[in-house]
Amino acid sequence: MYPVKEVNKGVGQYQFAQMKQYNPEAIARYFRYRPWLIWGRIWQIIWSFVGFIFSLKWDDWQNQVEQNQVKRASQLRELLTRLGPTFIKVGQALSTRPDLIRKDFLSELVKLQDQLPAFDNQIAREIIETELEQPIHQLFAELSPAPVAAASLGQVYHGYLTTGEEVAVKVQRPNLQPILARDLYIMRWLASWLAPWLPLNLGHDLTLIVDEFGTKLFEEIDYFNEGRNAEKFAENFRHHPQVKVPAIYWRYSGNHVLTLEWIHGYKLTDTTNIIASGVDPNAVIQVGVTCGLQQLLEHGFFHADPHPGNLFAMADGRMAYIDFGMMDQLEEVTKETLVDALVHLVNQDYADLAVDFVNLGFLTPNTDIRLIIPALEHVLGNALGKNVQDFNFKTITDQFSELMYDYPFRVPAKFALIIRSLVTQEGIALSLNPNFKIVEVAYPYVARRLLTGESPALRRRLLNVLFKDGKFQWQRLENLIAIARTDSQFDVIPTAKLGLQYLLSEEGKFLRRQLVLALTEDDRLHTEEVQRLWNLVKDDLPPNRIFNVAIGLFTELSRESVVAILPKTTTLLSK
Repeated sequence: MYPVKEVNKGVGQYQFAQMKQYNPEAIARYFRYRPWLIWGRIWQIIWSFVGFIFSLKWDDWQNQVEQNQVKRASQLRELLTRLGPTFIKVGQALSTRPDLIRKDFLSELVKLQDQLPAFDNQIAREIIETELEQPIHQLFAELSPAPVAAASLGQVYHGYLTTGEEVAVKVQRPNLQPILARDLYIMRWLASWLAPWLPLNLGHDLTLIVDEFGTKLFEEIDYFNEGRNAEKFAENFRHHPQVKVPAIYWRYSGNHVLTLEWIHGYKLTDTTNIIASGVDPNAVIQVGVTCGLQQLLEHGFFHADPHPGNLFAMADGRMAYIDFGMMDQLEEVTKETLVDALVHLVNQDYADLAVDFVNLGFLTPNTDIRLIIPALEHVLGNALGKNVQDFNFKTITDQFSELMYDYPFRVPAKFALIIRSLVTQEGIALSLNPNFKIVEVAYPYVARRLLTGESPALRRRLLNVLFKDGKFQWQRLENLIAIARTDSQFDVIPTAKLGLQYLLSEEGKFLRRQLVLALTEDDRLHTEEVQRLWNLVKDDLPPNRIFNVAIGLFTELSRESVVAILPKTTTLLSK
């Protein structure tokens, strides 16, 4: 172990390892033989929360709950702020969970995102000079005398480089690593002790949630990692003209200092200034939700902390992400299963949805899903309502929490971040437009991706949507097209071209056969269904465009491929 500076006198004098990554075993080994370093902190934590809980109970006994709501919410925020960075991060996470926290508490916890006390400016300047190994006047032509924002793990200064670029300079709070390590050790110990007494089916997974939280915290305090994340995110959205990612100035950055391009814009919750700048809030919502879905379903690399302090609307209509400390990566199979789950949810295929929950880790493989299906249908069916437009993530999380009490559901640590990300983005969208329904943006996007079928995996999923129990589902195809047409980026012509190319390919031979069977099943020609589909898309299919696309398509296809297809099609039609 390599020594570091004393954390602070209130915690006790000790040294800790400069770990690059969160390691609960190494942390436990260190503190297990130094109990005097943690018992004072445990007593401070317990005493703080016992006093707060007693205040809540006293209000209840005195029938003053409603009268003291604002006061207690403010006390909770101040309590978490006093307990330091780890508990501030817990409060930030809870501030995005309206399904867990009372509304009056939420409004106060949101202030933990960017309304925190700053640390001493002189210390911040010493950190900059030590980290970058140069005096500040040689690095910056100008640096604000005080921070323009203070967060749980650091604070931000506005400045200009000596070369003229306008920049934001993030400086990390001093001695964060040992403070976080100690608090995470205590949280983990309490989690293992409390888990059996909690009403939810969490069991040992509660410690895994703490470990996931710890992993992300240690990643957040590695500013080199954050800079790499920003550049990877920028690369993913390099062709998206409405997403802005600030450039990183590596020469002026280190482990505890990060210098990046200054962003001019408004927080997404600042509706008044957004509208005053001429930006359409609904357009901002469209960008934000679509961008979030692209992160989850296309790139797999997603922003796990999209709170209002990290997202800005720019005057030119772009949306800027400014903090990349908390990111996560999804595997390809997880992205594909998420598409499945969303489609099955909207189509109310609860048997398939139960299988998706097993594949995603919400249920163990040995779970008898026959018992789960009616519960899903009851709870999620109520959440969806009769109209798919009523769908929202808050409703789903509220309803889904009921299942946690009676069935062996668990929330995998990675999905806790995804859920947090989705609920947060929905909450931001609702602040811009109280009538916002996330499905109005989300499902058209998914429908468009399924219909365009850019990958074999998506084409397989389209087949799963269109066929059920071996029968072609005409109504589902109509629904997909109708919903996809509400997406401004959806164009029927290129989609039809891709579909025809797929039908004429070797990969599409199954679909060719199934379509012919679907057109003639039940001993009748399904002309009514075909007519409905034509009526749905005919306005988007002007004859001149159809002719040009047809010529282009058959020019691209080799004569051999067309000849090879025609006999098979003729044979099917003659049956």
